[in-house]
Amino acid sequence: MEVDLIFKIAAVGIIVAVLNQVLIRAGREEQAMMTTLAGVIVVLMMMIDEIKDLFDTVKSVFNL
Repeated sequence: MEVDLIFKIAAVGIIVAVLNQVLIRAGREEQAMMTTLAGVIVVLMMMIDEIKDLFDTVKSVFNL
């Protein structure tokens, strides 16, 4: 895994955490939850190549 990917994921996490707190304090819990969900989706999209590589490795290990 590349170090820059780790930093990008951390940046998304920080942004989502800050937005979440701002929205909760503004009484917008539903938007806070949607922000968190959007953050998870963004991180999963960033990780999709890594997940594919993991599955390819598992397939090769078990000769699937």
